[in-house]
Amino acid sequence: MPISLSPRASVMSPAHVGAATHCPYCALQCGMYVTREPGAGDGAVTVTPRQDVPANEGALCQKGWTAAELLTGGARLTTPLARERRDGPLVPVTWDDALDRVAAGVRAIQERHGADAVAVFGGGGLTNEKAYQLGKFARVALRTSQIDYNGRFCMSSAAAAAGRAFGMDRGLPFPITDLAGAEAVLLAGGNVAETMPPFMRHLRGALIVADPRETRTARRAALHLRLAPGTDLALALGLLHIAITEGYADEPYIAARTTGFEAVRASVATWWPERAERVTGVPVADLREAVRLLGTARTAVILTGRGAEQHAKGVDTVTAFIDLALALGLPGRAGSGYGCLTGQGNGQGGREHGQKADQLPGYRRIDDQAARAHVARVWGVDPAELPGPGRSAYELLDALGTPGGPKGLLVFGSNPVVSAPRSGHVAGRLAALDLLVVSDLVLSETAAMADVVLPTTQWAEEHGTMTNLEGRVLLRRQALAPPPGVRGDLEILADLAARLGRPGFSGDAGVVFDELRRASAGGIADYAGITYERIAAETGVFWPAPSEDHPGTPRPFLDRFPTPDGRARFVPVDYRPPAEEVDDDYPYYLTTGRVLAQYQSGAQTRRIHALNDAAPGPYAELHPGLAARLGVSTGDMVRVESRRGATEAVARVSAAIRHDTIFMPFHWEGVNRLTNPALDPVSRMPEFKVCAVRVRRPDAPGGSEGERGRRP
Repeated sequence: MPISLSPRASVMSPAHVGAATHCPYCALQCGMYVTREPGAGDGAVTVTPRQDVPANEGALCQKGWTAAELLTGGARLTTPLARERRDGPLVPVTWDDALDRVAAGVRAIQERHGADAVAVFGGGGLTNEKAYQLGKFARVALRTSQIDYNGRFCMSSAAAAAGRAFGMDRGLPFPITDLAGAEAVLLAGGNVAETMPPFMRHLRGALIVADPRETRTARRAALHLRLAPGTDLALALGLLHIAITEGYADEPYIAARTTGFEAVRASVATWWPERAERVTGVPVADLREAVRLLGTARTAVILTGRGAEQHAKGVDTVTAFIDLALALGLPGRAGSGYGCLTGQGNGQGGREHGQKADQLPGYRRIDDQAARAHVARVWGVDPAELPGPGRSAYELLDALGTPGGPKGLLVFGSNPVVSAPRSGHVAGRLAALDLLVVSDLVLSETAAMADVVLPTTQWAEEHGTMTNLEGRVLLRRQALAPPPGVRGDLEILADLAARLGRPGFSGDAGVVFDELRRASAGGIADYAGITYERIAAETGVFWPAPSEDHPGTPRPFLDRFPTPDGRARFVPVDYRPPAEEVDDDYPYYLTTGRVLAQYQSGAQTRRIHALNDAAPGPYAELHPGLAARLGVSTGDMVRVESRRGATEAVARVSAAIRHDTIFMPFHWEGVNRLTNPALDPVSRMPEFKVCAVRVRRPDAPGGSEGERGRRP
């Protein structure tokens, strides 16, 4: 039976009596206690780290330490808002009024244009219960195929590559504590020292970092492979060529545990080190040293992050790194392997239970007839009623308000006005809708455009489960009551479903999780044996866990891979350049990323004083040579332009960036106006990480200041 844990029914901190819960931010899901100090007033909420969670072992980053301000800050939404007319202001309304407006708007749109004229856009920070209920709501209450989520912008390329190589996508198919025993770790396209600082405590061997920038992580590496943006695939192919030709391939492992190696051996035969150096800019000596470190280590791990994955060839790039890991005999060996660094708090669980356009709960494919039949039984509907696959995230946003696209959109836990590629265009598509509904805890840039805004609870005000980057299902316990007038997303969805003639949705997290367990049973991501009680007792349970007496699966590949023949699959891939290369008009690469003090679209962190003091706004990191040509110094304003838009930011002059590259953090509106929505053909991941730009002083003529016509 589902349970509803008391906030006090938790492990107690030595110094505080509070709820043992987890951080509201990244996929480490660091353990913390949230405590309201007795007799200290309503605003006195403290956060202290937990020692019993392996991901952080008592450590927190700056974002975690300041997370209590999210719970007490004055930016919270506490009443529904709506517009009396399309061009009017948002004004407070009652919950009944707000939900009635949404239901009436949905019915009117679907009566005129059909079920798919209403879409849903979810988020990778939603709990498993919310992600599951959102997918069910779309397919059962709205009967629409048009649902996807912002995790498509995060994990989709690594997920597709891991699925076809291993038969399973789980960010780290081993506990994070295994990393401490790895003698060598290659991190391709990740900056964990800033994005998830407690992760660094697990990296104790020789660290190899592949990144165009000298990041905080790269500065701590034994070897920094400073490649040109968009050439990660060429780097992986060059490393694989060296591993094979110089005797580092583990031939017994390849013969016993894999298939397809000969095709890959042939496909990388022409990727000799000198060719890889010419494409990537990484010296041959560094390429050979990276392979030597990995190939001679007794235990080694290869990790990929968004820098390698957010490309129109992201699936092939991750595949090449997986091929390298397989050639070295790493996956499925204790203390070694391949893993992907999940970004968003529930980026793993959020894609397992039905938010993606092509999936049903348990990581089932929506076009699989057996999967449809199983889930339909749990939901009490005819399988024929379930819609088929819908549009992927950017394709969905791009279609909004068009003749054949959705006319209404419900957004839960996402801020695409800031986070989507070509964001100026996306904002225009949102403005073209007949109905935009946003559920959020603050008035984000997307919520500010909405017709109806629904104030929702946040991390420490509700129960729910999260699945961290290890595939470990964790329990977020409610620590505080939400402000009066605020409702949870589960309750909101249940109320809307009832108004649309589909009663039976629950607003109780325990009830929803119990249903999720049944729906996931027998799937790849099988949660059937995971209960709230088990999670509390065991500090998390690794899926798959098909029964309550099953111990969970921390290392799923040790004996066999979950493929039909039990073997991992080598997949040959070949290099192709970025979708948009530099030219005379746009002679520099732009790459984007995160900074320590901000998180994702900034909807949470930009409302915390200490974090804004540390990172008050966007900046453009420029090489000193480029800055000299522009005549700018650190602190001056520059204008960065791509073929899709322009934005201005403070210049930061640094030798940490390549001479041909500009770096900008994406936490503020404007940066993603520049980025390229070119999509990976398999994962439909946009090419966030590289596009062509020009840069000038704001007072200089457009495209001039020595940049038009000048190649790096």
